[in-house]
Amino acid sequence: MSNDHSNIERTDLSLSGMSCTTCASTIADSLEDVDGVQDASVNFATERADVSHDSDVPVEELIEAVEAAGYGVRDELLNDEMEGEEELQEMRRMAIRAWIVTSPIVLLMVFMWTPLEVLTGFQIDVAMFVFATIVVFYYGRTTHASAIRGIQNGTFNMDSLISIGTLVAWVTGVMVFVTPIENYAGVGAMIMASHNVGTYLEHRAKGRASSAIEGLMSMQAETAAVQRDGEEIELPIEDVEIGDVMVVRPGEKVPLDGTVIEGRSSVDESMVTGESDPATKEEGDEVIGATVNQSGMIKVRAEKVGDDTFLSQVVELVEEAQGTKVPIQAFTDRVTNYFVPTVLILAALSFVLWFLFPDGMGAVAGIGAPYLPWVDLALDPLTLGIFAAVAVLVISCPCALGLATPTALMAGTGKAAENGILFRDGEAIQTMKDLDVVVLDKTGTITEGNHSVTDVVVGDHPSVSADGGHLEDPGLTEREVVRLAASAERGSEHPIGQAIIEYAEDQEIELAEPAAFDNVAGKGIQAEIDGRSVYVGNTKFFDEVGIPLAYEDELQALEQEGKTTVLVGIEDENVGVISTADTIKEESHDAIQALHDRGLETWMITGDNERTARAIAETVDIDPSRVMAGVLPQDKIDKVSELQEEGYNVAMVGDGINDAPALKQANIGVAIGTGTDIAIQSSDVSLVRGSLDALVDSFTLSERIFSKIKQNLFWAFIYNAVAIPIAFFGLLHPVIAVAAMITSSISVITNSTRLGNIEL
Repeated sequence: MSNDHSNIERTDLSLSGMSCTTCASTIADSLEDVDGVQDASVNFATERADVSHDSDVPVEELIEAVEAAGYGVRDELLNDEMEGEEELQEMRRMAIRAWIVTSPIVLLMVFMWTPLEVLTGFQIDVAMFVFATIVVFYYGRTTHASAIRGIQNGTFNMDSLISIGTLVAWVTGVMVFVTPIENYAGVGAMIMASHNVGTYLEHRAKGRASSAIEGLMSMQAETAAVQRDGEEIELPIEDVEIGDVMVVRPGEKVPLDGTVIEGRSSVDESMVTGESDPATKEEGDEVIGATVNQSGMIKVRAEKVGDDTFLSQVVELVEEAQGTKVPIQAFTDRVTNYFVPTVLILAALSFVLWFLFPDGMGAVAGIGAPYLPWVDLALDPLTLGIFAAVAVLVISCPCALGLATPTALMAGTGKAAENGILFRDGEAIQTMKDLDVVVLDKTGTITEGNHSVTDVVVGDHPSVSADGGHLEDPGLTEREVVRLAASAERGSEHPIGQAIIEYAEDQEIELAEPAAFDNVAGKGIQAEIDGRSVYVGNTKFFDEVGIPLAYEDELQALEQEGKTTVLVGIEDENVGVISTADTIKEESHDAIQALHDRGLETWMITGDNERTARAIAETVDIDPSRVMAGVLPQDKIDKVSELQEEGYNVAMVGDGINDAPALKQANIGVAIGTGTDIAIQSSDVSLVRGSLDALVDSFTLSERIFSKIKQNLFWAFIYNAVAIPIAFFGLLHPVIAVAAMITSSISVITNSTRLGNIEL
């Protein structure tokens, strides 16, 4: 898929033929050599390339670059799962057939090690050579081809180690006919057959690590019942157009994002938001594609199709996150770049030392030799050198290092998406564990963000004019104040303004159309209604425009009740006060307490007045001294910057739209919303279900994901640090070595997939 961004496009390619992280680096280098390519990131675990390039670079040129490096590009991303399954089955067939041909070799080895003279030594050598040749060259052809590609590209990869190791072992099957030497051709065949099994198991395990994203993609309905020309027809989902009316019956999936235009039902949104309670949907409400209609029949007008749907955006964001790297991976990448050449040098050094100094090497190996039946120090130096060198080659495992981070990211971000938590990249996951302060916007984060009018105060006493005198008119009626305020707010999208308009409509008050409208950010609005200047805003706004307050006692009383107040003015008179209330989310108190239990400091920041802000802060157990009220959008940025300058790592939690600048300034920006309302492209972390519980869960997941990464890296480093020296001194049989190598990779993947079992 490609996304335009100015004259830069991003293209996602699905790759085939990689055997380790070195292959991924080779492909990335080849792509970055293409003129016009700005950056290329290749993920070995997900088998994808994310390429940023000039818009005039054709995709065909990118594909040619991948193929020039010796690798493949799958035809269609939509067929990834099918093609991947076919490749997996082919690996399985290769592994089984390789072991079928290898089984006679095992039998021949039994004949070699027993006194039974079923076959002569010469016959055994010939038979072993024939079977080993078939396994090493025919069933190992993919491995050798990969190794050759690496050499052609000036690199060595994991397959280089297996290829060289099996070929060296196979050569002894030739040498045995001309010189006295141990025949390891059968060992070479067993190594290759085991490697094929390991490749199959590794790919299958990687598939399980990415099962969450496949599960998200499988949620999409395949067809939709659409009304066209007075008839109901069933169409493939890709043929539905914006504006089509879809009929969704109980038990069916909502095909695409849209708006309910008829009917009422409860909808299960848990599969995309993680929210277990069904949501009631009626005319005018938005519904998300892939959610399940539970009760009544509804008709939905399609609003988003194709890649624009909420589910498609979620899948894309998760795929992007899985394709990124955490900062700790930079060190791992540097190690793996030098890993294979270092192993080749160690294998060569082991051979030379055993060949030239067998007694010295034997003295070290003699410590463990009595306990290991496959170690025979009486063999000739050449045989001992080959035995040790082959073991070093096949025991070494850069794959475990390369898989340690991406598999944990794959499993963790998939688990997060299942629970309505979307991480933008791996860096966000690593950064979250180091946060000190969480700054929470009030409206829509701590509270529901659904304001409703609670009080309208007018006419209790004469209005005060700008010069301090009393006006002759004692005040307007409540309906007239509401009419003027609601008419003025018609040009505003602020939730308080919308609440006043809804209140006026409920009271069946006819509104006027503003002749002029001016929005003063964070303070209020000025509009011309019926030839008069109408002001609606906070006390700062009225101070600026020079309108004296006439309802200070009422303001204080309402605000102490936790209500939000706005003043209404006409010309230079304060003619009334309107208050609204915003319900605190049920889970806010417990979630904020959970943040405190983690040692995080919480701040509440809001454009609301001081008294209302403090009343809400006390309710949710935020220290009143950590409340910033009456702030403008720029003040939110300044507060985040101030905390950062004091040495704190800061997370800013807001709606992702109005708070976008502050979210960008913070170390971690967290957008919180509900369903399609959330701007999932505007933050480091997006909480789809609109709950602070999800914020707590995001901290839990980031800690668990990073913990798995550290566990995986520790195991991968320790495995190689212990196994290579043992093999170097000839104490490890090559067949056991390749089995250990396979186990190390699979154990890393399996450990990562356990993230899917976390209960949040």
